Amino acid sequence: MATLSVLKFNDPGGADRVLIALQGLQEQQMITLEDAAVVSWPQGKKRPLVPQGHEMTGYGALGGAFWGFLFGLIFFVPFLGAAAGAGAGAALLGSLDKGGIDEQFIKEVGEKVTEGTSALFVLTSGAPDRERVMAELKQYDFEIIWTNLPEEQLQQLLEVFAQQ
Repeated sequence: MATLSVLKFNDPGGADRVLIALQGLQEQQMITLEDAAVVSWPQGKKRPLVPQGHEMTGYGALGGAFWGFLFGLIFFVPFLGAAAGAGAGAALLGSLDKGGIDEQFIKEVGEKVTEGTSALFVLTSGAPDRERVMAELKQYDFEIIWTNLPEEQLQQLLEVFAQQ
């Protein structure tokens, strides 16, 4: 089972710092990073800075199309109904919902990642020792929002978004 976690920080640079820490934990085989993306929302900006295709961390299990679609739902579409009304968007939204990335998860992330904050979106797999990982990360001040993605739904997302 994969887990999609959003680590929300109260400053625009927190997500970058913890991504480096998670990469170190992966080198120690404490966690398996499948994909990751950093969103930063500097003070005074109307919208967050979201990564473009070449700015992804390089893990790339899902690819830029997935992150772009998810960030669009969270930060740039005022309500999910607008996305669902766009043919292919409805099918993709249905896949996300079945995979645990439901309207509540999207709404919660959108409400918490605001101006002056940053967020690290991380897709992990396997069965990491969450307590040990959290102990390693306790020095950082963040709030975590997560959802599990059953293997079947992860595979559907990979089919739709990988290598696009």
